[in-house]
Amino acid sequence: MWGGRFEGGVVPAMAAFSDSIAFDQRLWRVDIQGSQAYAAALGGAGLLTAGEVSELQAGLDRVAAEWEADTFALQPSDEDIHTANERRLGELVGAVAGKLHTGRSRNDQVATDLRLWLRGEIDDLRRLIGVMADRAEEHVDVAVPGFTHLQTAQPVRFSHWLLSHAWPLVRDRERLGQVRARVNVLPLGSGALAGNPFAIDRDQLAAALGFEAVSANSVDAVSDRDFVAEFLFAASLSMIHLSQLAEDVVIHSSQPFGFLRLADAYSTGSSLMPQKKNPDSFELIRGKSGRVAGSLTGLLMTLKGLPRAYNRDLQEDKEPLFDTVATWHGALEIAAGAIATLECRPDRTTAVMDDFMLATDVAEHLVRQGVPFRQAHHVAGEAVRLAETQGRTLAGLDTADWASLHPALADGIAELLDFNASLESRDVEGGTSERAQRTQLERLRQSLETP
Repeated sequence: MWGGRFEGGVVPAMAAFSDSIAFDQRLWRVDIQGSQAYAAALGGAGLLTAGEVSELQAGLDRVAAEWEADTFALQPSDEDIHTANERRLGELVGAVAGKLHTGRSRNDQVATDLRLWLRGEIDDLRRLIGVMADRAEEHVDVAVPGFTHLQTAQPVRFSHWLLSHAWPLVRDRERLGQVRARVNVLPLGSGALAGNPFAIDRDQLAAALGFEAVSANSVDAVSDRDFVAEFLFAASLSMIHLSQLAEDVVIHSSQPFGFLRLADAYSTGSSLMPQKKNPDSFELIRGKSGRVAGSLTGLLMTLKGLPRAYNRDLQEDKEPLFDTVATWHGALEIAAGAIATLECRPDRTTAVMDDFMLATDVAEHLVRQGVPFRQAHHVAGEAVRLAETQGRTLAGLDTADWASLHPALADGIAELLDFNASLESRDVEGGTSERAQRTQLERLRQSLETP
């Protein structure tokens, strides 16, 4: 493809070091798609006859059929997917194949291929979010302990806990939609860096390939990998959110907690200890989040010192991108399946919910009686200390105990120390009441209706 200037070939070690066919062959379909559209653009510019356009497009169909049938035979000269497809096209249709690259560079070709491929790989997270919404709706009536600092804090509903992990994914979905829009810009027609000299219709070419816009600057177009970095960031943050979910599930499914039970299909055992049931599905999600974040960091370091325009360093965009897409898709699939089959155990959640978690409700009761919150907080804290000192719960304190702490606590304590009453008292948007939960679920499902 570029040998006219050079005498002989590169040494084998250099070929092995620089060739990308081992990993970029997965772009074969979009490479053919882009070439077929480009052939039509060359025809529109008067550089190919209608017969030549048809011959090239039919030849590319035959190349695609070989890839589909897994009969495409790679040759030692195929350094990347672009040279492989062009070489095979020449074998099938002859000299006319040499016209296809007119005005086109591998610089704008690979940028186009990568955008076409990534555009089709951006998951919209609907399935996982929908599964979480379904499971939350099934458990609106289940109270569980809420935690801060991994210490029991206040009661919440199982639905509220699970949806606290769903809303970050909604934000991920919004981010990915924005990334998709920036991916969907056509660089083809930029040439190596200075633009195409043959007056091809780039708007028509963009429409043929489903792009929403064309790049505004040819130098920027061939060197831009912001869209890859943005996707890697969005996928990394999505994996971080999945990792946080995984951490909760790992903890809450452990024997000391026992709030959750994973299906056997998403667990593994021990080679030594027969009783073990390990949450490997979520541990792997947690572990792979670091791998994805590492890919983002690696690409950013590749990009940070590049001069304009194209540099071969940019070949290093593909392996982290391909690996991230595969890892992210796998994590989403496993998370959806594991959450769909996850068992919530209300008997276990109830068993660990001591009424010290309702100390805040005591303070809030005093506030409703006109006591300043700081004073109310202090009184509620004294109640906790008194109960702990006596080895009792808050409900175990008698009327005299409560009255000694504050006159406003002389009666109505039994009704106050009730988990469901605590949940229902927080009847605000985003709160823990049943009404607020159902409103939250409705909003979540509505968010999934947008593209």
